[in-house]
Formats: sequence, structure tokens, C-alpha cells
Amino acid sequence: MAPQRPKGAGATQAQAKSPAPAQPRSAQLYAALDLGTNSCRMLIAQPKGSGFHVVDSFSKSVQLGAGLEKTGRLSRGSMARTIQALRICQQKLRKHNVKRMRLVATEACRRAQNAQDFIKRVHRETGLKLDIIEPEEEARLAVISCAPLVNKKTENLLVVDIGGGSTELVWIDMKNVPKRDRPESIMRMHSGFIAQDKSLPAARVVDWISVPLGVATLRDQFNDVEDDAARFALMSWFFEENLSGFSPYHDTKARDRFQIVGTSGTVTTVAASHLGLKRYDRTKVDGLRMSSPQIDAVINSYLEMGPAGRRADPRIGQDRQALIMSGAAILQALMRCWPTDRLSVADRGLREGLLYAQMSADGVLDSGAF
Repeated sequence: MAPQRPKGAGATQAQAKSPAPAQPRSAQLYAALDLGTNSCRMLIAQPKGSGFHVVDSFSKSVQLGAGLEKTGRLSRGSMARTIQALRICQQKLRKHNVKRMRLVATEACRRAQNAQDFIKRVHRETGLKLDIIEPEEEARLAVISCAPLVNKKTENLLVVDIGGGSTELVWIDMKNVPKRDRPESIMRMHSGFIAQDKSLPAARVVDWISVPLGVATLRDQFNDVEDDAARFALMSWFFEENLSGFSPYHDTKARDRFQIVGTSGTVTTVAASHLGLKRYDRTKVDGLRMSSPQIDAVINSYLEMGPAGRRADPRIGQDRQALIMSGAAILQALMRCWPTDRLSVADRGLREGLLYAQMSADGVLDSGAF
């Protein structure tokens, strides 16, 4: 399956999360559910200031895409596991009386031959209506979720979202946007990559791509390679090969004004390992900047551990240990390709983007800087 590209570039309007305390403008709760190839995740939140306050959450590894590479179909076991998780989500939505929600499915359901049957079964058994979103919307939502982490000095931004079944990359040019407006110009993309309001300073999407390789799909393609180090090297090379058509800029002189923001379980796990966290702490990970040597050191330590060592490492965790090396292979390939030696770590993604988009469309967020 070939990487997917858009037909245009640009921006629109939304707001971002502020760390300063503020009174909620709306008592209404919003929900966002992201059903990916590997995980089912949901947030329930209330608008607060220029961001939101999380009221409830859910996260479960359901492995919906297990076996998809071989059969082209969602298996009975993976569908049963996923529906069981979705029932819990439905109970939480009912408990909190949530009326405004967006529930989406991504790459596994985009690719599976029986995806529509599965979506109908989910609705029949849980009452939940899932939308299978296109790669462009997935990329856009990941971008706006990361807007608060954008440095005001950044002129070129690359946002990378490493998922279970696909990896989205969006390259954004902000040179013509005033520095103070750069993070907020990213938030204006909530309804499209093409700028709708020409009177506002617009960040310009130079290029984007959706590569149908994520931590689960890349691992499955190289499962037959027994040697741990060889498998890692092959995965990294193969992912880089799939990026060959994505080259918006190769100007190494832009290093000081170029920023990569990475959002995924892989990126946050590598950050937690770098910090030596025995128990994950989002406040220490989200927004952390890691250098290329620091990332390489963590990945090399994973290789030295071997599969048994990684399974026992509390920094990686049981849910992540089987996928961490395929994710690390993607991350290392990305850091080789682009003119920067630092990565901004984002513990945020599709769910946060879905919440921002809904709240912005309803006008319940305060305007203002991040």
C-alpha cells in the first residue's frame, strides 16, 4: 500500500491549552475516542480557558490489527477484544452523560476488507458510531494537538505521529507568520490544511505523507527475522525507503529554526527510558527535548538488553515491549533524515486533536496565547 498525499496546503482557526488556571466556559463534556491498529484510547474532558480539563480516560491494548498483514481482514479474536473495550468506553460516556463526541478508527479499519461489517457490529452491540477517518484528517488532528509545543522561533516544523498501523508526517512552513502567532497558526488547521480565512497569518503545509507502516505493521513484516539487531536494522532501512518521496526541504542551514515534534507511545517510552522513570510521569515527558545522541543511547540500550531484557524493563512496560523496537526503528530513521539534532516529545495526539477541533468549532475555548 503506497504512502498517501494531499491535494493542497494551508490553515484555519482553533485555540490551544494554557497551563494557567481558568474557569470553565462550558459545563458540557466532550469525548474523543481513537481506535487504532494496536490500542483503543478515549478522553472525556471539559473546556477550560484555552484548553481543557480531563474528567475521565481509558486506554487498552486491543491489537485490532493482529493478523491483518497476512489475511487482509480483522480477526474474530481482535474484534471481540476491541468490542469488549468499547463497551467500557460506552459505560463511561453514559456515566458522564456525554453528548458531544467524536469516535474514530484509523489504519486497521482503513485497510481491512471486513471493516464496514465490524463498524456495524460495534454500533449494534455497543451503540457507538465509529467514523473511519482518512489519513489527511488523522495527520491534521495530530498536528493541532502538538501546537502548544511549537517554539515561537520555529520557521519550519515537522510533526511526526507514529501509530500502530501508519505513520503521518506533516511539514509546515511558518516563516511568514509573526513569531507570537506561530503556535496559534497551527491550531487554525482544525478544519483543513487549506487556509479558509485569508485575513489571518497562515502556516503553510509544504507537504505531508501517510506511510502505511506503524509499530505493529512494521513489526509484522519482519517477524521472520530471528536476529534482533538485524531485524532492527532492516526495519529502519525499510521505513526510510518508504520516505524517499517525502523531501520538502533538505537545507541543513535551517537547523536552528527547524523543529521536529514526535507524538506516539514510542517517543514517550524512549523519553521515559532516557529519564530513568520507573513509573511513567506525563508532566516530565510532555514537552521534553531530546538530542539525537540521547535518543541513540536509549535505542542502543534496548538492543543490548535483547528481547528478554526489554520484557523485564519497567520503563518500557508489558504493553509496549513487543512494539518498542519497530517504533525505535522508525524514530531512528526519521532522525537520520532531517536537519536537526533535537526532538520535542509530545504526550498528546489524535484524541487531543479531536477535542480541540470539537471545542473550537463550538466556540467554547478562550482565545489567547499558549
